[in-house]
Amino acid sequence: MFGRIGRFAVNRPWLIVAMWVIAAVGLAILAPPLKSSSDQADFLPSHYESVRVTKLQEHAFPQQESAAAILVYQRSDGGKLSEADKAAVIKATKGFQDKKYKTFKSVVTTPQAVSKDGKMALGNIYSTKKNLYDEDTQQSIKDLRADRDKLLKGTSLKVDVAGPAASGLDSAESEGDTDAMIMMATLVLIIVLLGAIFRSPLIALMPVLMILVMFIMAQGLIGTASDWFGLEADSSVSAILIVVLFGVGTDYMLFLLFRYRENLRQGQEPKEALIQAVTRVGETIASAAGAVIVAFLALTLSTMGSMRAMGPSLAISVAVTLVAALTLVPAVFSLLGTKAFWPSKAWKQSPRNRLAKGTGSLVSRRPGLIATVSACVLAALAVGAFGFKAEFDTDSSLPKDLESVKAMAELQKSFSAGESDPSLVYVQSKDGAKLDAAALTGFRKKLEGVEGVGEVSPAVPNPKGDVAQFSVVLKYRPASEKAIELVAGDLRDTAHSSAPQGSEALVGGTTAVLGDIEDAVNHDYRLVFPVAGVAIMLILGLLLRSVVAPLYLMLAVGLGFAATLGSTVWLFQDIRGEHGLLFMLPIVVYLFVVAIGTDYNILMVARLREEVGKGKSPAEAARLAVAQSAPTIGSAAIILAGTFGVLMLASNTMLQQMGFAVAFGILLTAFIMALLLVPTVTAMLGSKAWWPNHRFDSPHASGGPGRAEETDTAETVRV
Repeated sequence: MFGRIGRFAVNRPWLIVAMWVIAAVGLAILAPPLKSSSDQADFLPSHYESVRVTKLQEHAFPQQESAAAILVYQRSDGGKLSEADKAAVIKATKGFQDKKYKTFKSVVTTPQAVSKDGKMALGNIYSTKKNLYDEDTQQSIKDLRADRDKLLKGTSLKVDVAGPAASGLDSAESEGDTDAMIMMATLVLIIVLLGAIFRSPLIALMPVLMILVMFIMAQGLIGTASDWFGLEADSSVSAILIVVLFGVGTDYMLFLLFRYRENLRQGQEPKEALIQAVTRVGETIASAAGAVIVAFLALTLSTMGSMRAMGPSLAISVAVTLVAALTLVPAVFSLLGTKAFWPSKAWKQSPRNRLAKGTGSLVSRRPGLIATVSACVLAALAVGAFGFKAEFDTDSSLPKDLESVKAMAELQKSFSAGESDPSLVYVQSKDGAKLDAAALTGFRKKLEGVEGVGEVSPAVPNPKGDVAQFSVVLKYRPASEKAIELVAGDLRDTAHSSAPQGSEALVGGTTAVLGDIEDAVNHDYRLVFPVAGVAIMLILGLLLRSVVAPLYLMLAVGLGFAATLGSTVWLFQDIRGEHGLLFMLPIVVYLFVVAIGTDYNILMVARLREEVGKGKSPAEAARLAVAQSAPTIGSAAIILAGTFGVLMLASNTMLQQMGFAVAFGILLTAFIMALLLVPTVTAMLGSKAWWPNHRFDSPHASGGPGRAEETDTAETVRV
């Protein structure tokens, strides 16, 4: 099948290129754009308690709003606020209100909004928009900050802006042009590395142009699928789409181009060499893409709406890359012929590749030793994974010199740490009857008695009287681990068990949402990962016609996953002293290290099978497979790792964690797992690796008699 596909693409290149260009242009013009979404319902399903609270709040208190931002007033000398200062706070806040900022409904304060130590006063900013992170809201924050010096002129006060909207603005500005930086760094890496490998400007530039066409196609198809089939996807997927397409697209192109060049060096004509490359590598690329696609589609089982949206979108992008690798890439290089390698003539002669050949020889001569050392290195790194702590406080990852971060730190010195974002407890009558005031007072005392609770406001009933709201200020930061444990544990347990007779108590707010997200993520770990693992094993089984090889390949992948996570824990938690790691980091590692990194294992084991099929002994097959595949795998891994490694230049520690984890994980997968562990284990198992496929049984298999000149190698394999 892949031979026919390759022959069609190579012999009708103009038709293939024209079809791709027309399709890309058509989708760019006609496909609906991806929408942006920030609805909390996108993250959690409706049965979670925090989501039920949000719906109850909208029904019982439709006019109630949460502050989009907080004004933090202090004296410049850090002293207590005088009566004149308090009057100036009220005057300045009114001045902000009178400015009529585009997305600010109101800017208010009260004489009671002063801390107990008398050093700080707060003002609340309420927005007209639900999305606190859009450009208009961020511009309103900028405008307010620009006006504050005038409004506070002649006073002893200073005011900083904290809260969600301000934090979002500061986060965006601190990241700066991170996306652009990633794009430029990726382009430079691809162009420089491909140019160095092939010594050709055309080969260095063509993948970039083809990936651009793939990106347009993928984005158009995702938008169309979202519109036609109700596929959940939003514009936030575009950034990760770029990384996936560059990483996967470059991998598949390299798989094809290296085999194409190998065939040319064996004396084949250009078109025949290209057809043979597609024939040989096509199944490998299709299997690799299939593994990535099913891994991404497994995310549709996620409890998290954002993950369910991301899975199909990324699967579509990989499918586009697969089709392009089998059709567009051969067509383009069919048109270019050997001129694609101009001005270099290195494609005419086999390179020395001393390192790759030396590695191949070492793998074939000492498979037991190399396998043991490789596994021990991965296992040692994996130990760190047991110390993984999930960090839900994304603000803690921001640079400490940002205004919103400093203002929040100052606020927590004078107010309870949870003052900025209190938890909400609702009591709802089950039969719609009016709630008893005395019972609500007793319920409040129960909440106040929970260790870690700072204060609880009196009950605020809705107009009908069947729902009452309590504002609970915690002693801990709302997104801290202690706060999440408190709300998801003792506070909820106390609220549920102490609810007045005939009523139900629910706990919500930001901290409760984070607690539910933690529960949802843990659920996903238990469901999504095993399902994806089984699906990938089935694909490997179909590719290799084997039961044994997929088993040890997946064990190796699991070890690589743990080693990646453990390395990140050691670097950021143990060495750099971070409180924890991004709570989504295991899923990020799953997406880009396990799913995409499996490509390298598939390429290696497919080459091993090919060499064994030619009658080579297991040790000789391992030597040849490593020697021939090392340049391809090494180049692809460096490009993909470099793409993510750029994130380590960001000032946001969460991005640094993500960049290191993926970059280091890809390198581990490529250079230790794919080039060392997998071929050595395969060599030691011999024909058993391909069981029950007996087509690869040979007298050179493990345990069988070998040729005289291969006695030493055979003995090593038997050990």
